[in-house]
Amino acid sequence: MGNINKEFHLNIDGKKFEWPHQMISGKEIKQLGQIHEEDQIFLKINQGDDQLINNDDKVDLSKPGTEQFYSLKIHEHGSRIIVNGREKSWEEKTISYDQVVKLAYENYVKNSDVVYTVDYVDGPPKNPEGSMVKGDVVSVKNKMIFNVTATNRS
Repeated sequence: MGNINKEFHLNIDGKKFEWPHQMISGKEIKQLGQIHEEDQIFLKINQGDDQLINNDDKVDLSKPGTEQFYSLKIHEHGSRIIVNGREKSWEEKTISYDQVVKLAYENYVKNSDVVYTVDYVDGPPKNPEGSMVKGDVVSVKNKMIFNVTATNRS
């Protein structure tokens, strides 16, 4: 009856953790180490290339020694979003209609004769695609694409 109430030890980015199961997934490693879901996790291999651990990959923690994992930041503090074909840096988790319009049209001035249409794709699961109107705020994901069109009212 081995492994009952056994804690398995691992290091993530130099911090020590205990895990109650022999196997751990890449997604669980990220959650345990508070690592952003878009970042990469690697298992340190002493003699050879370190192993990329994807979210669904399982790692056996029962081997001799303590597994050493480290993260590679893909998702920096913010995101890189694409607005009208141009990549922009965005540091917040959400973006408003006005903020998208200002990124698209740097000399944006509120004008009742101009209407802006904002559409987006490649968003996070809670808002994967859609349109925005004045007052809307959506969650942002790295590489999310926004298209903003200005139309004069006639």
